[in-house]
Amino acid sequence: MKRIPEPFRIKTIERIALTSRAHREQALLDAGLNPFLLRSDDVFIDLLTDSGSGAMSDRQWAAMMAADEAYAGSRSYYRLADTIEKVFGHRHTVPAHQGRGAEQLLYPELVKRRGAKQPVFLSNFHFDTTKLHIELAGARALNALTKEALDTATYHDWKGNFDLDELARLIETHGAANVVALVATVTCNTSGGQPVSLANLRAASQLAREAGIPVVIDATRFAENAWFIHEREAGQAQRDVPGIVRDMMACADIAVMSSKKDGLVNIGGFCSFRDDQDLFRAVQERCVVSEGFITYGGLAGRDMEALAVGLEEAMDADYLRYRVGQVAYLGERLRAQGIPIQHPTGGHAVFVDAAALLPHLPADSFPAHALACELYLEAGVRAVEIGSLLLGRDPATGLQEEAPLESMRLTIPRRVYTNHHMDYVADALAKVARRAPRIRGMAFTYEPALLRNFTARFRWADN
Repeated sequence: MKRIPEPFRIKTIERIALTSRAHREQALLDAGLNPFLLRSDDVFIDLLTDSGSGAMSDRQWAAMMAADEAYAGSRSYYRLADTIEKVFGHRHTVPAHQGRGAEQLLYPELVKRRGAKQPVFLSNFHFDTTKLHIELAGARALNALTKEALDTATYHDWKGNFDLDELARLIETHGAANVVALVATVTCNTSGGQPVSLANLRAASQLAREAGIPVVIDATRFAENAWFIHEREAGQAQRDVPGIVRDMMACADIAVMSSKKDGLVNIGGFCSFRDDQDLFRAVQERCVVSEGFITYGGLAGRDMEALAVGLEEAMDADYLRYRVGQVAYLGERLRAQGIPIQHPTGGHAVFVDAAALLPHLPADSFPAHALACELYLEAGVRAVEIGSLLLGRDPATGLQEEAPLESMRLTIPRRVYTNHHMDYVADALAKVARRAPRIRGMAFTYEPALLRNFTARFRWADN
């Protein structure tokens, strides 16, 4: 459990306060037993998400002061576009207010252009918002995740990899003409923030390109994935992170990104295109309708300035060593206390194996969600379920789908918490784990039709 000092000095702080158990019980009840609906003032340590919850640097704040807020032709947009071309090798950029905004611009246009009778998207694993946007566009989202990811207790370097045999089978079964795109998610959030090797990414890209299938990289956590390649993949240790990133991006001609993660900003996203000017212009048209003019796309000039700096800061080796090291530190603290996690840890979070910790709860009782509620009650720590609740219902049958993994995600915001906070989280979860057999499952009192995990309300089930 090596402790890596933070490679920065803290200039500004935000006060947080631990509430009483009675206060937390009432707060969670008022939130319908859904941590998403808690007020942030009622949370002591917030590990719900790494999306937009990080701390920006002095360089980012300084860049914001020089922003150009022009409606059209903002120099801040051109600075961002130039940075994306430098980092990703993509000449054309369409900004959006966040990742799901970028997906709403890109995926319906890809479906329209493919013109498939039974359109599908293939991925190592689609995240819930991506899956929804694909389904709303009239297609299906299918996954080809490596089987090693499903064995949470056994170490494997690349638990975000594609199962290449399964990918080839899906292409053959559905027909290449029906595959709208291959979406490579790096790192793979749903399997535990797990990395994809460069060799695997290249092989998956080759399969798709040989079949005439467009390749999209979901670059939300591109820098963390590149760091794992640097640390684990043969022949990559002597290379710098920016060079590895360019090689990753060479595997696709389109990227979509929620910049609220490895962009190190609080808001923002984009689509970028290597050469396809026709597709770029079509996505620009959609941008004007739903996001804003093509040189701001729902963002202020200061947001684009901060993102241009953040994309480069995210590739700093000292930062990445600390970032990934802090996640590993929390993971090892938990493993030392017998708590099952996805091993090894990924880049942005520790994924606790709730199915292993709570074997008495079936998938439709949402064990990871129940565990997250218990952790909040114990210590004021907010976590999130990544499992069957998030996966949702089969769009064709309406039946609950069973996720391959039932995980409680402890998501660490970037440059926010110290390892003393991680120690507190580990000790609190150990207390919860000691009463695991008594933890009850969850049942809906209100179930929204779309992305239900965000706004659903629950009761404790009568087990």
